[in-house]
Amino acid sequence: MTDAVPLPTQDPLLRAPDLDLATLERHWAAFGARAPVSGEAMRGIDRRAQRLGVSGESLMEEAGTAVGAVARVLLGTGDDRRTGPVLVLAGPGNNGGDGHVAARWLADHGIRSVVALVAADDRPTTRDAALQWDRLDGLDEVERLHIATAHEARLLLNGIERAGLVIDALLGTGVRGALREPIRSAVDVARRARRSGVPVLAVDTPTAVDPTSGAPSDPVVVANVTITFHRPRTGLRTALAARLAGRELVAPIGIPAEADRQ
Repeated sequence: MTDAVPLPTQDPLLRAPDLDLATLERHWAAFGARAPVSGEAMRGIDRRAQRLGVSGESLMEEAGTAVGAVARVLLGTGDDRRTGPVLVLAGPGNNGGDGHVAARWLADHGIRSVVALVAADDRPTTRDAALQWDRLDGLDEVERLHIATAHEARLLLNGIERAGLVIDALLGTGVRGALREPIRSAVDVARRARRSGVPVLAVDTPTAVDPTSGAPSDPVVVANVTITFHRPRTGLRTALAARLAGRELVAPIGIPAEADRQ
């Protein structure tokens, strides 16, 4: 493995009961120190990795495992541990798929979650995300919801202050301008949670901060921590986006060096 750090699915540190954010940040420091790339460049790196034989399913499994590990850290330990369920706000694409994997990883560690698929369709729109959505079926620690309307999204506000954590896995690629429903109302749920003292973990970028320019959508998620993958994003290095992203971690997901060089 590049930089001598195991991939998340093979990394015993991620399962350590006393793991904290500072230790995890140091563990992945080599990836955070890499030169940042734009959103478009990262999509190209991802495509080249898959042409080199790394499956999209594998990349999602590593990314979601890393998200789950950070989520467990943010819930805390001992007397300070937040005991409410984790709310995963999952969009219809691969960003949502990362959230599905995180929920499954958390379930394996005895942590409850509610996974809300925020989309018009009742299934994710990409093959890998749909596969991960199906793998949640029947898990005792996971409740799945389909949120198709603004009204349904607003119902998530009921008792949001009792959530242990919110994972923002809505729109990882970011969009500029006003958001459409039901994503818009789901972003409002994340914003209300943060104002209520519930930690918010964003996947790849807060919804919806453009990963290239750093321009925010309207409304936009404000995260305590953002986890991205393989390399930092140029957009998150701007002053405004950095405030929206909070603490940034960059995790390995198994992209080979050749995918960067091509």
